[in-house]
Amino acid sequence: QVQLVESGGGLVQPGGSLRLSCVASGTRFSTIALGWYRQVPGKQRELVASITSISMTRYTDSVKGRFTISRDNAKNTVYLQMNSLKPEDTARYFCSAEILSSDYTQVLTYWGQGTQVTVSS
Repeated sequence: QVQLVESGGGLVQPGGSLRLSCVASGTRFSTIALGWYRQVPGKQRELVASITSISMTRYTDSVKGRFTISRDNAKNTVYLQMNSLKPEDTARYFCSAEILSSDYTQVLTYWGQGTQVTVSS
C-alpha cells in the first residue's frame, strides 16, 4: 500500500518562504517519479513541479526561479522549497507519485491528502 504524507504548509506573508515535505512509504522510493500539485476551490489541480528518479526537474512557468523541488532517497522524502511567495500561490498542495504497476502495463498515480498554503498579509 503506497502512502504519501505531506507536511509543512501554513500561513505566510507575501515574500516569505515555506518548505513542504512529503514522506512516501510502501514503494521503492528511489525508482519513482514524484510531483507537487496545487488546487484552489473551483479550479483544476495543476502541476507545480516534478522530479524524476534521476532528479530531472520541471516547473510550471509561474514558479520558475522561486520554487525548488528535490528528493532525499535515504529519507523517502520529496521537498518543495517555496521562496518569494505570492498571494496567488495560495492553494492546497498535493504530493504525487507515479509508479509502474506490478505487471508493468500501466503507470499508477498516488496522492497524498494535501497541505494548505496560505499567502496573506
